[in-house]
Amino acid sequence: MLIVRHNLTTFITGASGFIGGKIAERLLTEGRRVRVLARRPLPHLEALGAEVIPGDLDHREALRRGCQGAETVFHVAGRVGVWGPDKEFFAVNVGGTKNVINACREAGVPRLVYTSSPSVVYNGGDLAGVNESAPLCTEAPCSYPTSKAAAEREVLAAHGPTLATVALRPHLVWGPGDKNVVPRVLALAKAGRLKIIGSGRNKVDVTHISNVVDAHLLAEGALATCNLIGYKGSDQPGVGGRAYFITNGEPVILWDWINELLRGVGLPAITKHVPLPLAYAAGGVLEALWRVLPLKGEPPMTRFVAKEMATDHWFDISDARRDLAYHPLVTMADGTTELIEHLKRNGIGRRLRD
Repeated sequence: MLIVRHNLTTFITGASGFIGGKIAERLLTEGRRVRVLARRPLPHLEALGAEVIPGDLDHREALRRGCQGAETVFHVAGRVGVWGPDKEFFAVNVGGTKNVINACREAGVPRLVYTSSPSVVYNGGDLAGVNESAPLCTEAPCSYPTSKAAAEREVLAAHGPTLATVALRPHLVWGPGDKNVVPRVLALAKAGRLKIIGSGRNKVDVTHISNVVDAHLLAEGALATCNLIGYKGSDQPGVGGRAYFITNGEPVILWDWINELLRGVGLPAITKHVPLPLAYAAGGVLEALWRVLPLKGEPPMTRFVAKEMATDHWFDISDARRDLAYHPLVTMADGTTELIEHLKRNGIGRRLRD
């Protein structure tokens, strides 16, 4: 694996989020020059030496400034969630990604690593051990999967002689610092609003944040090799223009893992079930109510969430192991223990029980 030079600048979008922030922290602690795009000050990253460029994905001048002199762009920013206007998802995830690609080309950036999502292959059913040959979705109950799929197409199509691109698909990212996946589950459990959907035996991949950061840096190194050997590649599988699933490589029974976390912070396990057809139908009704009335926030259940919480979605990471030399270093057992201790240390379990 080619080592990327540390004396050049790396530009990161989405550094105010979990994944982008952790990538920035890792690079800064390794002595890399880091420039980030953010809508608000990021004092913790600035204290580590990051240069913050105020702006968003629709601010083309900010993107041009960020890309100027950069050797790699990590495009992590995006519109996430399971509810919201279609036009917002596509404006940010597709339009914003096109703006990043254009800024990379104008500035002569040689490498672009895009943070995609496994939801791009959403099919409404089980995804058990699927690999990158699975087709990208064109329809889904919400716009997140379809907008991310469209953005991924743009990134991979942009791969060429002067700009090497790759897309990573990390699944359900968790670990210390997560403010979305695990905290949301814990809050719902405390409020008595969390129930097992379906049989409760669905198998799911979840991915520790440290492994996700490793994957991004390995992808950067692989693209550096692609830049070195040329666009046509070598006798090794080409990384440029390809997408890779990124997971811990240890699928878990989703509800068993959730209950392990709940017990770890002193909350009772979830035992009540709701049939998937009922949860899916309720999600459809609630979505209609939220659209017609309209109501603020997002519905307590949606069709997409019902399917995601009840079906298998775990993935074959053989390609990432082979092409990126990706090997998850933080195991599920170690990462779960670490997370529970982190939650206890920060008093989260006590606050949830009070």
